[in-house]
Amino acid sequence: MEKKLKYLENRNESYKTSSNVFTSFKYAFSGISYVLKTSRNFKIQLIFAVTSLIIGFLLKISLSNYVILIATIMSVLMLEILNTSIESIVDLIVKKEFSFLAKIAKDTSAGAVLLASINSVIIAVYIFVPKIKLLF
Repeated sequence: MEKKLKYLENRNESYKTSSNVFTSFKYAFSGISYVLKTSRNFKIQLIFAVTSLIIGFLLKISLSNYVILIATIMSVLMLEILNTSIESIVDLIVKKEFSFLAKIAKDTSAGAVLLASINSVIIAVYIFVPKIKLLF
């Protein structure tokens, strides 16, 4: 009960900007933790990310290709976090009523994640296929 009250107490001040950089990091990590716990797609994307990094290591890709790979992975994960944020804000505003504008907001944010994911596949093919061809 005490933990719940403390959570609600902190929530009452959620409109304020943190004056402490460490508190800001705590909030940011809390957001990442929330998405990791609640978003199936984020977990799937993390599995693909780790798999891609392992394949890159095994294929001995160049440092510049690793940087491209990591930047691509980060863009997909960031967009998934933003997608979750947008969906949460929309749900907060419309409650359980249907709104065509809410549908547009949610669908377009999901579309952004989809485009980033397609882009990541294209980049993975560009990086990995030449290395895989050399194996055969």
